[in-house]
Amino acid sequence: MKTRLWIAAAAATSVMAIAGCASGPNQNLGTGVGAVGGALVGNAIGGNTASTVGGAAIGGLIGNQVGRNADERNYYNQQRYPQGSNYYPSNGPRY
Repeated sequence: MKTRLWIAAAAATSVMAIAGCASGPNQNLGTGVGAVGGALVGNAIGGNTASTVGGAAIGGLIGNQVGRNADERNYYNQQRYPQGSNYYPSNGPRY
């Protein structure tokens, strides 16, 4: 039974890693942070391998979508307000 869980975890990790290559930086970071956070919460709640893997999968999906939203927002704002327009200061002030 443990072998199946490790194979499933390895497969899920490799799929997320491959899918992360075709995305923006915030989406990659969100997937990784969400997976780690979900694994910690899943382990704290369930205390076994299945809950840890499940928490990592759910956390990774949520983090992926949050990061994707941030990447899309940054992309559309850069298109709408180009660098020289001085209206949208590229996610923060430059001192």
